[in-house]
Amino acid sequence: MPPLLRAYLALTAAADPLGRRLIERRRATGKEDADRWPERLGHARAARPEGLLVWLHAASVGESLSLLPLVEALLQRRTDIHVLVTSGTVTSAQLLSRRLPPRAVHQFVPLDLKGPITRFLNHWHPDLAVWTESEIWPRLVHETHACRIPMLLLNARLRARSLRRWTRASGTAAALFGCFEVVLAQDDATADGLRRLGAKEVTTAGSLKEAAAPLPADPAALRDLQDAVDGRFVWLAASTHRGEEALALKAHAAVRRVRPNALLLLVPRHPARGDEVAAAIERERLTAGRRTAGLPGPGEAVHLCDTLGEMGLWYRLAPISLVGGSFNGIGGHNPYEPIALGSVVLHGPDVANFADIYRDLDGAAAAVPIHSSDDLTREVLRLANDTERAAMRRRAEAIVAQGSEALETALRSVLDRLPDVQDGTSIKGPPELL
Repeated sequence: MPPLLRAYLALTAAADPLGRRLIERRRATGKEDADRWPERLGHARAARPEGLLVWLHAASVGESLSLLPLVEALLQRRTDIHVLVTSGTVTSAQLLSRRLPPRAVHQFVPLDLKGPITRFLNHWHPDLAVWTESEIWPRLVHETHACRIPMLLLNARLRARSLRRWTRASGTAAALFGCFEVVLAQDDATADGLRRLGAKEVTTAGSLKEAAAPLPADPAALRDLQDAVDGRFVWLAASTHRGEEALALKAHAAVRRVRPNALLLLVPRHPARGDEVAAAIERERLTAGRRTAGLPGPGEAVHLCDTLGEMGLWYRLAPISLVGGSFNGIGGHNPYEPIALGSVVLHGPDVANFADIYRDLDGAAAAVPIHSSDDLTREVLRLANDTERAAMRRRAEAIVAQGSEALETALRSVLDRLPDVQDGTSIKGPPELL
């Protein structure tokens, strides 16, 4: 075992007593669920279902959404199995609790400490473990592999910075990535990087986000919003981070000089920043209302969408979307979601999280990179033209449709490694950890 990994395992075994204190501090700041926090210490809230259990792990909201089509397809193909989905954030838990189908259950992933992981694996003892994207918890990977649970890494993605960090700990990387029987990478760069890090069977399969179902929206709420903005030109700044709101607001002030009835829907990535974003709107001297206070009024220039779980409404309402997280080192957010709902995509220069799809979209004039508020003003006004926007939308939809094989490839990889249930008897999970 590499010295660095041995040291990490020793440290996380000795740090068990700190786990509860850490969770208590996170609860105090709203980062843990007030009722379900014991799950983070490995205490399950539900019984393990009989028979085969597939465990899928996703880090947060975006990864969780990308797993939903796989979960649904898996349960349709194999009626004899159940699915456990884990994630680490409160918002992802809320989303999954609403959208997981029957025979699927959500739990918070345990802290990467000996005690919580032992309790988690002893309770659930899954027959197959499926990890997604790039969140690798060393002890959880190590202990799962030690229990002889087959492990897959799907929808894998490594940014250049992560690859450099793993390369500096090459022995530990080889020990961890070598635990996965199969790795399906989103792009060739990730596949090459993972091979160098010691992953075994690596294939480029595309992104599961391409296969995700369109974000849902409450029909009555959508009708009310459509009536409230009827006749107005609406555009959206979606999942914005600090600094991006100022760019969008400056552009919107210029847009309104040409189109006085224009309405900007401004959706910060973290609604808790609502007051901060409201202050930025006030500095730009634009009138604003807030979603938490009701529907957009006729006198509003900006509607601050300070709620969770309503992106399906905003993408349906706005034919043009500036996708945030793309100006400030975040790496960009998901372009598939607006495209699936007919909203054309503008984005900043930092799109490393979705580099391949943005490259294809930009190359086909199916999305537009933005570098300044002047760029943004110009493109929003250009795409206010229905003909220009419709042509761009068709190009984007054609490109996204090319990646539909990713779901089937992932599904086949999972199904191929699931044991059969013979003679109606359940296959038991691995023995308890010592």
